[in-house]
Amino acid sequence: MEEKTKARSIPFARTRDHHANETAEDYVEAVADIIAKSGECRVLELARHFNVSHVTVSRIVKRLQNERLLHSQPYRPIELTPKGATLAKRVRERHQVVLDFLIAIGVDKRNAEIDSEGIEHHVGLKTLAAMKRFLKG
Repeated sequence: MEEKTKARSIPFARTRDHHANETAEDYVEAVADIIAKSGECRVLELARHFNVSHVTVSRIVKRLQNERLLHSQPYRPIELTPKGATLAKRVRERHQVVLDFLIAIGVDKRNAEIDSEGIEHHVGLKTLAAMKRFLKG
């Protein structure tokens, strides 16, 4: 019985792990995008992007600083650390594959953009590889 319970809990454990990382992934991706578009990223821009308060963004930025993904100083732009830049690149690539895949199977662009925001965090490496093969074929 214990073996069956353990086997069933693995997908749920993976999903819980992915949920725990979603905010970090969303924030480093957003910081990278904002820097790419305007040259710098500030708390207010992230608050607008996520439609949350600057207090919420400040708390998350502090947490991500502790995780060594972001660097921030008072009254200065938010910067990605090398670790954060690597994560942002990986998330952006995963997001693009999922988006392209959804469009390729017939999902309209607007819905594909919305759905890819959630799916990108949960798609496994084997599934992502299959999506890439599908897109190349």
